[in-house]
Amino acid sequence: MIEGVWIKPLKPVCDERGRLMEILRVDDEGFVRFGQIYMTTAYPGVVKAWHYHKRQSDYFACLRGMMKLVLFDARKKSKTSREVQELFVGDHRPVLVRIPPGVYHGFKCISAVETIVINIPDEPYRRGDPDEYRLPAHTKKIPYTWARRDQ
Repeated sequence: MIEGVWIKPLKPVCDERGRLMEILRVDDEGFVRFGQIYMTTAYPGVVKAWHYHKRQSDYFACLRGMMKLVLFDARKKSKTSREVQELFVGDHRPVLVRIPPGVYHGFKCISAVETIVINIPDEPYRRGDPDEYRLPAHTKKIPYTWARRDQ
């Protein structure tokens, strides 16, 4: 696992009315601070990648569908520098993943339905000075291919 990544299993509480699922609490061991909450989606087969932040951590939870969340540690002084981590997150594995600063991340919708992802970054987005550094999804600078691997 990439240094600084934190994964929290999410536990839906279901009854005859529906379900409730806590995602992030101020008293969770992985909580740092609150910046904002936003939703992003991806249609089946779409890749949204790559970017990292210098200051902010992201907290990702996939609330609908399934996504392949991929992390790449670009931090030179990290114990896991240049390591790739692949996580399958969503309906069949409800977890919250904290992605620390300096770790590139992206995801691919691998379900037949649109994925709905909630991100709770610990910093608010600054439109005039965004803490966001991007690479193309299929860059050779990150040793990863988004292709499905059939075995």
